[in-house]
Amino acid sequence: AAPPPSLERALAVRGGGLWGAYTQLLDDKPLITKMCTSLLGFTIGDLLAQGFVEKSGDGIDWKRLTRMATFGFFCHATTGHYFYNFLDAQIPKVTPLTVALKVLIDQTMWAPLFMVMFFSYGCLFDGTPELIAKKCKNDIFTAVKGSWFTWVPAHTINFAFSPTEQRLLYINTIQIFFNIFMS
Repeated sequence: AAPPPSLERALAVRGGGLWGAYTQLLDDKPLITKMCTSLLGFTIGDLLAQGFVEKSGDGIDWKRLTRMATFGFFCHATTGHYFYNFLDAQIPKVTPLTVALKVLIDQTMWAPLFMVMFFSYGCLFDGTPELIAKKCKNDIFTAVKGSWFTWVPAHTINFAFSPTEQRLLYINTIQIFFNIFMS
């Protein structure tokens, strides 16, 4: 069977290959492409956490995996797409000062908000909305502190070298390992 027309066009336009297809999909349908990328990144991260870090012996916790995957799809990709596009539009230059400013904004404003979203989504998904405030109060500082150790160096590279449209792909690659920490 022939590839779908959009994939066929991507292979022709970008010189072929998976990277060409991905970048063409980013051009054609940026949000849904990023949503699928985040779905994959959060799924892989949680599978690795469950299989190699936690090793419960009880097999895969499918509810948890679904919670992580759907968070990536619905929340991480959509909010990240709009936040990073906005940030790059407001601070378009790439200089050491602007990179540092973007990292500062990301880690002092976005990281705490992101953690609140993460914990809230988890509690809502699990049917325990009454635990959102307690979860945030107990875990937000640890999560944000972990974020600083991971994302300050990662975003320094990200903001200096990644084009806006590919920023979430880079983030999702790092996110796989950060999700192991978050899990």
